[in-house]
Amino acid sequence: MNENTIKGQWEQVKGAVKETWGDLTDDEITQLEGNRQKLSGKIQERYGRAEDVVEKEIDDWSTRHNYRF
Repeated sequence: MNENTIKGQWEQVKGAVKETWGDLTDDEITQLEGNRQKLSGKIQERYGRAEDVVEKEIDDWSTRHNYRF
């Protein structure tokens, strides 16, 4: 998958990210640019969750929304 496709998908799912992790600001979500590692780090920082817990949340979220990193 090329960079343009990833960015295009990210534009479509930013709202779903906001619904799930509502404490993230719109600017933070935009800056993530569809990067899983950045998303994981930001969720860990904002919610104080362990990396393994966050990774499971992201896996579950991406399955529900049919979005693959």
